[in-house]
Amino acid sequence: MIVVTGAAGFIASCLAGALNEEGYRDLVLVDDFGREEKKPNYEGKRYVSLVERDVFFGWLKDNHRYVELIFHLGARSDTTEANAELLRELNLGYTQRMWSACVEYGLPLVYASSAATYGGGEHGYSDSHELVERLTPLNLYGKSKNDFDRWALQQQREPFFWAGLKFFNVYGPNEYHKQRMASVVLHAYNQIRQTGSMKLFRSHNPDYPDGGQMRDFVYVKDLCNVMIFLMEQRPKSGIYNMGTGRARSFLDLVKSTFRAMDIPESITYIDTPEDIRQKYQYFTEADMGKLRSAGYTREFSSLESGVEDYVKRYLAPHRYM
Repeated sequence: MIVVTGAAGFIASCLAGALNEEGYRDLVLVDDFGREEKKPNYEGKRYVSLVERDVFFGWLKDNHRYVELIFHLGARSDTTEANAELLRELNLGYTQRMWSACVEYGLPLVYASSAATYGGGEHGYSDSHELVERLTPLNLYGKSKNDFDRWALQQQREPFFWAGLKFFNVYGPNEYHKQRMASVVLHAYNQIRQTGSMKLFRSHNPDYPDGGQMRDFVYVKDLCNVMIFLMEQRPKSGIYNMGTGRARSFLDLVKSTFRAMDIPESITYIDTPEDIRQKYQYFTEADMGKLRSAGYTREFSSLESGVEDYVKRYLAPHRYM
């Protein structure tokens, strides 16, 4: 069996769908399954069991001999979360328990880290282990993820294979429930459909024009391909960036959304909200050398092709992956 935590959420539910497409049906999906709006993310998937997050470790104790690998993608993923104790519990403590269980039971582990660990990018975007101690994330969410990366690298005992994945700006199907934390593609699609126009954040950094803030936008389908590669090939253990290696502007993304919707461009700018303005990343771009050196050769979707696929195959018909 393959365990996928966070399975009612965005990335993990897409991974479950991708695993099904590759012929993997013996999935154990783990999450807090109480939210009605997230049910479509996992309904229709092929799996052997749904396990609630708070009883998972008891389940694992009884069933670990049947488990092949754990994808631990469940987390508190709101980058504006101000409850440090909640983040310590869900993003640090729970993942430490997962690591220790994988060591005890001899299970490989793939877990979700985040590009939010890189903070303002003052040290670059290399997934070198030597960089982790020097990183200063801009928010508590990023700190919780970096705290676990630091902890993992200090452990004498580790799973026989493990990979920590620094997800960059992910977009794609199954994020309907994420509201404010959804990708800019989903926000753009909804705004354009409702008003015929799109509002972007104005730049408050003189080095970047309005709409010129840049991110490494990565299509969730590409991440699923990488995770399946890691599961099947198990290269050298360590932390891996999960981006495309090419930063693109928010303006590029929104223009791609207009084109995919076949609607003329109409773009205006508003001030970045005060609560995130001082902690706003103006540039991210993953260094993908380590993953390539590990033998991953598939190309990542261009921003244009990823947005087109997302809009036409999922958003317009309101489909799930």
